[in-house]
Amino acid sequence: MFVCKKNSRRSQMAEGFTRTLGQGKVAVTSSGLEASHVDPITVQIMSEIGIDISNQTSKPLSDFNPEDYDAVISLCGCGVNLPEDWVTREIFEDWQLEDPEGGSIDTFRRVRDQVKERVVKLLAELS
Repeated sequence: MFVCKKNSRRSQMAEGFTRTLGQGKVAVTSSGLEASHVDPITVQIMSEIGIDISNQTSKPLSDFNPEDYDAVISLCGCGVNLPEDWVTREIFEDWQLEDPEGGSIDTFRRVRDQVKERVVKLLAELS
């Protein structure tokens, strides 16, 4: 489970990378402390590298059960705001990546590349 504030950008990138790079190895979901929408710029910059997230939707964390997840990753420092059941999973990490909202396309791309690097490392740890 990748969690962010609004499930619009960073967590959507992480879900897309994990779904693609961990295909057949990991089940993945993303959510937000509140649901919002998937940022169109996020869809665009993922598409640039061949990952289609256009069918992903923004979902609230409250729709999910923590017991269904072994790993929970916060991407925005929102870990402090998560209910305790979420931060006590087998793996919990708080990546605290910059929110590209309102930034240039290059900011989105830089954050995308940081998310990919962390997802690759996480997938290696889970293997």
